[in-house]
Amino acid sequence: MIVKWPGKVQPNSKSDHVSAFWDVFPTFSEIVGINKPNNLDGISFLPTLLQNGNQEEHNYLYWEFHEQGGRQSIRKGDWKAVKYDVLKNPGAPMELYNLAEDISEENNVAQSHPEVVKEMQAIFETARTDSDIFTFASETYLSKQ
Repeated sequence: MIVKWPGKVQPNSKSDHVSAFWDVFPTFSEIVGINKPNNLDGISFLPTLLQNGNQEEHNYLYWEFHEQGGRQSIRKGDWKAVKYDVLKNPGAPMELYNLAEDISEENNVAQSHPEVVKEMQAIFETARTDSDIFTFASETYLSKQ
C-alpha cells in the first residue's frame, strides 16, 4: 500500500505490518472519528501509519477464493498455508511456505514442519464463517458431483 498524508505520514517511511483489505474500513473509521461496527474482523492500521507504536496485530489472516476450483489460505507470522481445488476436494492437501525464507512460494515445506501444518489445519477448520451468499465447499456443491 502506498500512502501520502502530508503532516501525518512520514515521507519514504516503510512498515512490515501485515494487514488485509478488511482492515481498511476500521482504519478510515478511526481517521474520521467514527466507531466501527463490533462485528468486523478488521483492525485499524492507523497506528502504523502514524508510527505511534501501539499497533494491534492479527493472530492470523484467513481468506478464501471461489474461483479456479476454490482456494483457501492462512497467513500467520512468516508462515503461509494454502489449499487448492477445495471445491472438488474439501480435504485437499495443504502447502506450507516460510515467507521469510521463500517470498516466491517455491518450496513447499509442509513435510518438514508437521507442527505448523497441524496448527494451520486447526485454523482452516475454525476460521471460516458459513455464508448463504458464498457457499464454499458446501454440501450443495458436493451433492452435484
